[in-house]
Amino acid sequence: MKKADIFEFYRRLAELNPSPETELEFGNTYQLLVAVVLSAQATDVGVNKATRLLFQEVKTPQQMIDLGEDGLKQHIKTIGLFNGKAKNVIALSEILVRDFGGEVPADRDTLVELPGVGRKTANVVMNCAFGAETFAVDTHIFRVGNRTGLAPGKTVLAVEKSLEKNTPTPFRVGAHHWLILHGRYICKARTPECWRCPVDDLCRYKPKTPAPKGRGARASPPPGP
Repeated sequence: MKKADIFEFYRRLAELNPSPETELEFGNTYQLLVAVVLSAQATDVGVNKATRLLFQEVKTPQQMIDLGEDGLKQHIKTIGLFNGKAKNVIALSEILVRDFGGEVPADRDTLVELPGVGRKTANVVMNCAFGAETFAVDTHIFRVGNRTGLAPGKTVLAVEKSLEKNTPTPFRVGAHHWLILHGRYICKARTPECWRCPVDDLCRYKPKTPAPKGRGARASPPPGP
């Protein structure tokens, strides 16, 4: 995709949703970190259902340690891989208390050393909590990047590097959210809804999916914050 088309791609998404945010629910940076760790191979909706009561009780790493692994499991047992995730959350909480005074470090390299925190999780925390220009590539962004031609790459890291290189300055902080929402609600895995896509003329995907009978060429944009 040409530079001018990339700029226009983001401009249109930004116009529809000027202040994009993660759909995960959290009250502070620590809760965000926990939510993102829990969201691996799970939906944001499912994580939010599990953490609403949890986050009323637990707001700090020490409170999570006090809750304990078994107590945490009771809250998150509806989430996939909850046993391993509970173990990781307790372990990372202990490290935060021991080494960082209970605070989440604002450094990606430090974050990825925590149990259960990979590069994608660290990128989400850096972007959502600290406003860093990071690009957390999940399945939605990987698909959108390759399908549209915005950021083609054979690996998650290749797509991330492409986004880092080609995303224009005005859109770097919000890009991660716009692309996730676009992939989640319009550029869907099985059947992209090209007929209501605001950037269909810029996208390289062929053939475009036609509108279902009785539907117009455009619908409402993806949900905003």
